[in-house]
Amino acid sequence: MKLYTRTGDDGTTGLFSGARVSKDHPRIEAYGTVDELNSSLGLAIAACDPGRAFESRLAEILGEIQSRLFDIGADLATPEGSANESRIVRIDDDHVAESERWIDEVDGGNLPMRHFVMPGGTELAARLHLARTICRRAERLVVSLSHVEPVGTASIRYLNRVSDLLFACARRANREAGVADLPWKPSAGGARGARPE
Repeated sequence: MKLYTRTGDDGTTGLFSGARVSKDHPRIEAYGTVDELNSSLGLAIAACDPGRAFESRLAEILGEIQSRLFDIGADLATPEGSANESRIVRIDDDHVAESERWIDEVDGGNLPMRHFVMPGGTELAARLHLARTICRRAERLVVSLSHVEPVGTASIRYLNRVSDLLFACARRANREAGVADLPWKPSAGGARGARPE
């Protein structure tokens, strides 16, 4: 089987349901960005040192999330009621709860936050921050899709939790490397009393 099919030369692509839609359809934008997030997690995993306990555990967690992101991609590529719906796994409350346990596990090793944190620090932390922002964009696109077509709400909640988890992971990666959080320094008259999401 050849890698290229030429079926998308007209600007359309096939959903798992068999339907064809434009390549800029909100559904394609959503699961395409989930795929981008998955690739960014691969970059973060590549920066993990398996000889360091936290980074080894982090790579394990991120690998699990990568598999769940494939589930979300299949979910988004299969509208409710599609013929192939029985062949996919939909994200559910158990997956969301699992992500919350990971947040508690990772963030338990962080100091309390007292200010907004600038993205950066170690290379691993910077990659995790980049993944976090892609995750936020994926979440926004799935929400946008939900305004025009049915979408599983658990997928939205899962992406929200994963972005929180990636933030906690970035802070923890810096802490484990002995790198302090870099605080945001607002300009005069800035929103000093604001709290992070």
